Formats: sequence, structure tokens, C-alpha cells
Amino acid sequence: MPNNHQDNYENQELDPITSFIDEFSDPEMEEEEFRSDFFQGLSGRRKKAAFALGIIWIVTVTLHLVSWSVWIIAILGIFVTIQALRLMFVASPTIKTPELEKLPYVSLMVSAKNEEAVVAKLVKMLANVDYPRHLYDFWVINDNSSDRTGIILDELKQEYPQLKVLHRDASAKGGKSGALNQAFLQTKGEIVGVFDADAIIPRDILLKTVPLFTEERIGAIQVRKSISNSNDNFWTKGQSVEMALDSYFQQQRIACGGMGELRGNGQFVRRLALESCGGWNEETITDDLDLTIRLHLDHWDIGILEHPAVEEEGVKGAIALWHQRSRWAEGGYQRYLDYWRFIISNRLNWQKKFDLLYFFMVQYIFPTAAIPDLIMVTTHHTYPLIAPLSSLTLFLAFWGMIIGLKRTNPEKEYKFADYLQLIQKSILGMIYMTHWFIVMPVTTGRMSIRQKRLKWVKTVHEGDKELAISNISN
Repeated sequence: MPNNHQDNYENQELDPITSFIDEFSDPEMEEEEFRSDFFQGLSGRRKKAAFALGIIWIVTVTLHLVSWSVWIIAILGIFVTIQALRLMFVASPTIKTPELEKLPYVSLMVSAKNEEAVVAKLVKMLANVDYPRHLYDFWVINDNSSDRTGIILDELKQEYPQLKVLHRDASAKGGKSGALNQAFLQTKGEIVGVFDADAIIPRDILLKTVPLFTEERIGAIQVRKSISNSNDNFWTKGQSVEMALDSYFQQQRIACGGMGELRGNGQFVRRLALESCGGWNEETITDDLDLTIRLHLDHWDIGILEHPAVEEEGVKGAIALWHQRSRWAEGGYQRYLDYWRFIISNRLNWQKKFDLLYFFMVQYIFPTAAIPDLIMVTTHHTYPLIAPLSSLTLFLAFWGMIIGLKRTNPEKEYKFADYLQLIQKSILGMIYMTHWFIVMPVTTGRMSIRQKRLKWVKTVHEGDKELAISNISN
């Protein structure tokens, strides 16, 4: 696989804004600072979160008290509208799988903690993927499990020679990131794939994913995710629609020149890119989102594979969903606090900056500002300022759900009744997605007071209960 990414980047023609900024900076000094300071911007997260929260509240309240606030809201509205239209109407590129003369070696990794219900099924799928046996191996890290995960893995190791098992005890540090880093040092794949223990993996996933790395600027590929138990209840149905929406946004963002993102389960990373970024960050609670921003800052692109999808279990209850989404929200917010200096530097081109600013505003600033906005509306009887902006993003989300759901089954010929069903599912998805309007402001507020401890808080997976019982009884 190509490995001359850095030289290729340096020879690219810079966009006008980046070229202008370069006139006021020393690229060599900045590069040295970037390499030496990658994980040193992690301190003081609580103070930075409190400062950001204070700014959001002060600005929102001030806009209610000044007469010229309408112009600020109008500018924000134009910005949001332009980006929404770009996302809606940009043509999503048709991805054709290129043919490779020589297949690269691939290493697959799974970090498992108390996964006796699903780990055997996963190992069997990994052992039977459609790829030359001598060109891939897979590692399962038993991260101090208290159930029979380790025993099951040792038994499966006798059956599947490609399976490499790494056991970690209670003294091991770094959570999931630490487990992945420890195993990564022992792998030899040019491409490294990461799955969750509950993943359902298509047999042809490597043959579909690996050829996409022929493009030299691609540092990682995220496979589209779907929910395996989507029909269980309201929450899993909502998560299924949410995954379709996320896939839609990923495709459209990439087509606009924005940022593709990693989602943990079903992510493939070029070894050269991962080594260049320093591996997985052991000081974050969402390793995938943190790695996303560092790959882009290191001048790599992230692509998406729409078909086939990798499936995973959706959480079935409101409390489990709350804990999971709170963790995701905090991890996503952390990366802005950690890497803001590099984000505003010339390490990102203007398309990626534009994209990142839009989603930062939509996902974090608007929901957080909605609280002081509501307080001012009720106490001063003024017009709401955030609601008009949020309504634009809600329309985009509804549109994205419909198109995203449709794209999950591209070979189907949709009739009128099918479109009605898509609309019905999207309405359910919009109702389900309202939880983010609570999760986001609560998370940004709590981070200003205290952070989550840096430990692995895993989602409980039920898997195939009959298979789990069989493995326990053997």
C-alpha cells in the first residue's frame, strides 16, 4: 500500500485561506509543536468547559438585551442555511471498489470486557471472512473480564490458529484505548480493523474495505453501522434511524470536502496513519472521536463504506441510552477542548473548518444556548433566538433520515407506500432524537463541574442467549 502520504501532502496546492495563514506562521515550528504536544492539550478540561459554558450563556443573554441581535442571528441563520443546502444537494460520490494486484496484510482487533454472551460468535465470524488466510490475523483482548470471556477465548484459540488472545489484568491502564494500543504493538497489518464484541460482520467486509485504501490520502475507513435488534422496541427502532441519519451525514460531509468520522465499531485505519498520530489516546472516553480529529489534523482523510454494513446491538432502555449518549457527548466535546489550538490553525483547510464549525454549533452550542434563551424569553418576554436556528437543523435531520433510510436499501424500487413508511420511520426517529436536546446541555454543564472518570464504561451486550448459555455450560 502507498506510504508516501506526507510528501504527497506537502506537494499539494494549498487553498487560498491556508496560503494566506501560512504567511504568518512557521510551518516547521508548528509541525514540531504538533508532534510534541499532541496529548498535552488534555489538561484543564473542566476549566475550559466552564469557560465555554460561561461564554455561551453571556452571549445568549446579551443578544436578548441589545437591539442589533437580529443581525447576529441573521448571519448565523445564513451560515446554517448555506451549510444545510450544501449537505442536502451535494452529489454523493459513487464508490467503486478498485481491483488490487496485491492484497495487503490486515490485522483485526477486538477489545472485550465481560463479553461471554457474544465473543464466541464474533470469533467464528472473524475466522471465516472472505480473505486469504495467510494475509490476515485477528486479536481479541480480554481486558480483565470477570466472567468466562478469557476461558472461552483460550478454548477458541485451539480451534482457530489465526486467533491471537491477549489477556490484561487489573493493573492494566488506559481502558479500551490502552487495550488496543497494547495489541497494536504486536500486530503487523498494513491496515488495522477494529470491531466491538457484539459486531455482526459480513464475510466480504475486507474485500470491500481494503481496496479503498489505494487512495493515498485515505487514513481510515468507517463502515456504515446498523442495529441488529432494531425491531425490539421504540429505543432500538430510534437508534436504527439514527444510524441511517449518521451515515447520510457522513457521506454528505465527505462529498462537501468536510470531515468523515470514525464510529469505533467497523473502523479501519492505515497503520502509517495510526503510528503518525501516536495510536489511540488513553486520556479520552471516546477513542474513535478523538482519533478522528487527530487524523484530520495530521492531513489524512476518512472515508465511509456504505455497503455492506456492520451490525451491532442497540441498547434497549432509556437509562442505558442516557449513559451511552452522555459518554458520546462528552467525548465529542472533549476533542474541541483538547485540540482547539490546532483546529483554528492552518492544519485544516477551510472546507473542514467550515464543516467542523457547523456541527459544533448544531450539536453543542445551540442545545446549550437554548436554556438561557428560554429563561430570557420567559422572564423578559422577548422572542426566542435559538429556536429559529434549531428549526433549520431539525428540518435537515428529518430530510437526512428519509434519504439515509432509503440509501440503506439502494436496490429496492420504492413505491408510494414505501415512501410513506420512510416518513413514518423518520417521524419516530425525530421523536427519539429529542433526547439529544437534554443530553447535550446536561453534559456541557456537568463537564464544567466535574468530568467522567477515565475508565472503560462498557455497554452490556446480550447477544444470542442460546449461544451464550451453550458456551457457559461447556
